[in-house]
Amino acid sequence: MTAGIAPTTTSNLNLKKALREHFGFETFKGDQEKIIKSILSGKDTFVIMPTGGGKSLCYQLPALVSEGVAIIVSPLIALMKNQVDLIRGYSSKDNIAHFLNSTLSKTQQKKVKSDLLDGTTKLLYVAPETLTKEENISFFSDMNISFIAVDEAHCISEWGHDFRPEYRKLRDMIDQINDQLPIIALTATATPKVQDDIVKNLGLRSPEIFISSFNRPNLYYEIQSKGSKSQNLKNIVKFINQNKGKSGIIYTLNRKTTEELAETLRANNISAVAYHAGLESAVRAKRQDDFLMEEVDVIVATIAFGMGIDKPDVRFVIHYNIPKSLENYYQETGRAGRDGLEGKCILYYSHKDVQKLEHLMRDKPLSEREMGAQLIAETVAYAESGVCRRKLLLHYFGEELKQENCGQCDNCLNPKEKLEVKDSSKIVLDAIDQLDERFNIDYVVNVILGKATPQIKTFRHDKLKAFGTGLIMEMEDNFWFSLIRQMMLEGLIRKDIEEYGLLKITPKGRKFLKKPFSIMVALNNKFEDSDGEDEDTPSGNGNGATTDPVLYEMLKDLRKQVAKEKNVPPFVVFLENSLIDMATNYPTTLEELEKIQGVSKGKAVKFGKKFVTLIEKYVEENDIVKPDDFVMKSVVNKSGMKVYIILNIDKKIPLETIAKNKGLSLQDLLVEMDTIVGSGTKLNIDYCIDEELDEDEQEDIFDYFRNSTDDNLEEAYEEFRDSNITIEQLQMMRIKFMSEYAN
Repeated sequence: MTAGIAPTTTSNLNLKKALREHFGFETFKGDQEKIIKSILSGKDTFVIMPTGGGKSLCYQLPALVSEGVAIIVSPLIALMKNQVDLIRGYSSKDNIAHFLNSTLSKTQQKKVKSDLLDGTTKLLYVAPETLTKEENISFFSDMNISFIAVDEAHCISEWGHDFRPEYRKLRDMIDQINDQLPIIALTATATPKVQDDIVKNLGLRSPEIFISSFNRPNLYYEIQSKGSKSQNLKNIVKFINQNKGKSGIIYTLNRKTTEELAETLRANNISAVAYHAGLESAVRAKRQDDFLMEEVDVIVATIAFGMGIDKPDVRFVIHYNIPKSLENYYQETGRAGRDGLEGKCILYYSHKDVQKLEHLMRDKPLSEREMGAQLIAETVAYAESGVCRRKLLLHYFGEELKQENCGQCDNCLNPKEKLEVKDSSKIVLDAIDQLDERFNIDYVVNVILGKATPQIKTFRHDKLKAFGTGLIMEMEDNFWFSLIRQMMLEGLIRKDIEEYGLLKITPKGRKFLKKPFSIMVALNNKFEDSDGEDEDTPSGNGNGATTDPVLYEMLKDLRKQVAKEKNVPPFVVFLENSLIDMATNYPTTLEELEKIQGVSKGKAVKFGKKFVTLIEKYVEENDIVKPDDFVMKSVVNKSGMKVYIILNIDKKIPLETIAKNKGLSLQDLLVEMDTIVGSGTKLNIDYCIDEELDEDEQEDIFDYFRNSTDDNLEEAYEEFRDSNITIEQLQMMRIKFMSEYAN
């Protein structure tokens, strides 16, 4: 029998009785019992079990019924206390479980080691760094250890979504302690490539492998186009208010955004805190405990939060930014609905966020950049795909979903029309074949579309028969990327991850080449209007705040008509974002119109009557159910800021000084001033403009805005590029123009 497990441990042991005695459960879930029997028999064991499947119990129960202590390696110090508290909660003895890491004082460490030597502790949680210390290796070598559990085992693989170099040293450390100890490795997410890495790097000996289904049928997946920052925040606040009192997690890309978003939520009476690695460890621990104890409803976090978090009733997970890999996404969304009840997973997607992720990798080694680029590409493909999201996720982890419509994602609830792609599929397979299966998806699409890139010319692939064969289909890049992804789902193509995503033809694909058969696919979703957080474009949001495109066009026509009557450009009547807000919230009185962004009382009185009359008629004729009145409170005291700016401009204080005193950039101040004049208040900034521009320049710019149909600064800048006029100068002139013509 392998060292550490007593021969009598498994004989005649009633595991169900032990389960009931230690945890109060009557039955095991899934493969739990088989897994526990495997480790109790001394075999190396590998467990891949999605979040919420009961992974922790697979090492907790065998630890409690075995002689000696089980050592559990966990990557995050902050989470060890929670794990220990949970075990202690099931037992009458606090010393049944301990953690040993750098946060403990010498006195506390002495107490832990004393309990270990007494044999009263059954589970010891350690960070991988703890095992590297010689004094600890020596101490553990003299102890009776039942087995080693490596939690979050994907951290050992460079292809995993959370690689930790110190995990690579674990096998050496374990060998120094006792090379005969059985090991159980556990993870919630691992692609086939990562699975191989875990077995190899941990040196698992003929392990029993248990892979549970990655399907979480209770989770709903949705991707939303990321619009302007203000609209995104408004959508999130509305969504949370519609789920009042429910626990949720919002993931963001950086610390600053977590703080800003948490502050906005609190300003709107939502109990929320930020969580990121920049906080003191005691503050992080307190905020995590408050979330677990339901003192806080929402936690806004970077990915520093959540690995192994054991809160069963998280009802929603929102990704404010696209995650860097599908494994990250799967694990983070997996924190919703762990009790098997509802869990909503919403991801805000924009091309600009993708560019940010790519930018963050710019200083990394080439191999790491290439690896990271592939992982990001997989996530982008998932976000933009028009097929079942569950099917895509499961396929990524090597599992096939038989049903075509899961009924629990946005694509399945709103299925897209499918196209017959037999001929297009043959074009793709011919191209991959002629390229000797040595290139990735981007390269293949460029060949199909006849794009003679420098690389294609170097390899003389512009001479291939396949070069440009896709042009006859008159389809854009989007179609071919979508097609290739779905050909993977159909099993015609596979992607070789170890060779950096090269496309290979499967045996099924070879059969198709000889005798093509019918294939139907749905095209990708398009996100052309989602390039940044600060754009203001009409967009749906899935939470009852969708911009009505028909009403929006009617309002634009009315604005043009009113502008003609008043002899002013349309943007002087109402700004674009005001029309978007009207087409979202349907104001039918002047009082309601005043709540629309960019509309002051004076502007509502001056221009509003025709607009509310049109909206009222539209609402009646189309039986529109108006959304509940909703005004999101901003974190910044806008009225205070407005008064400050007006008073200082009246005193003719330089704009740079006003901006500096309020901690703003000049550009931010000009945006604030835009909002002020756009809502109907005059600002006299002649004292600034006269220092910047002469009379002729001012007159030329005035004439431009007088004849312009919109207030697009980029177009104005192009018009005056040869005159060396800056964007800031144009913005000042637009503020002057709006003050004189709109008010």
